[in-house]
Parts: sequence; C-alpha cells; structure tokens
Amino acid sequence: MAQTIRDIMTKDVETVSPESTLKDAATVMKSRDIGSLPVVEGKKVAGVVTDRDITIRGVAEGRDPGSTRVGDVMSREIVTVREDSDLKEAERLMHDRQLRRLPVVNAADELVGYLAMAKVARTESPEEAGKVIKGVSQQGKPAPMESYGHGRKKGRQKTG
Repeated sequence: MAQTIRDIMTKDVETVSPESTLKDAATVMKSRDIGSLPVVEGKKVAGVVTDRDITIRGVAEGRDPGSTRVGDVMSREIVTVREDSDLKEAERLMHDRQLRRLPVVNAADELVGYLAMAKVARTESPEEAGKVIKGVSQQGKPAPMESYGHGRKKGRQKTG
C-alpha cells in the first residue's frame, strides 16, 4: 500500500487567525523556526501566511506589523491535500502548483496537519524528491508531473 499523507505530515501544527497581527505571526514563525503558517477560522483553513507575505505585502507596503491583520496579507488561494491521500498526490500538487507546503485536511475539510517539501525529500528516493524540488523551484510553470508517469488528479483546491 502506498504511503499516505497522514504517515508523514506534521500533526502539531501552529496556526494563526485572520485577526492575528503580522507581529504575532512573525513571532510564532521565529519561535518555531518556520516560514509559513496556516490561517484558520475555527478548524477550517482560510489561508496561508508566509514570511514573504509579511515582508512584501506588509512591511514593504508601509503597514504597521503591530496593527495589520494577517487576513490583510495572507494568501487566500489555498491548495489542500486530504490526510488519506497517498504521497504521490501531494508530490504532484507541490510540483504542478509550485508549492513548498500543503495544509492537510480531513474529510470535513478541517486542518489536521501540514506537509512540507522537506518531509517529502526525507521520505522519498532522491530521484522522486528531485522531480518535486525541480518543479517547485523552476521559473515558470512546470510540465505537469503526470507527464513523469504519476497517478490521477484528486487534489482539492479551495478558493476564497
């Protein structure tokens, strides 16, 4: 049986709300040594905020990190993966959408984990991991990973 996302995802996921300030989010990122956080409303993913979002959409635009809300700068177009999906599905989504991290949701679309490209790289063979990293890192949109012979499309995209 193929390895599922549930087998390798980070389960203890730090999150912020859309009402959190940029300073609050940056403080969590610093303390956990991470570069992104899922933004949740209740248990549902509302967006993702990255250190780049804070820098480019916040600080560089002259916004006050102590009063600007995460909801004002977060990325709202979210791609999630189901916890019971196999690892190849996450690899395809990361490669094709050029994503370094994926929020992991359950059948009720509630956040249950986070999957980083680094976890994929440590889990997969160097050849498979290299395909994902190459797709994520290249400039411009990569050819779909299915052209490498990977499985069906069953990822989920949530837009808001």
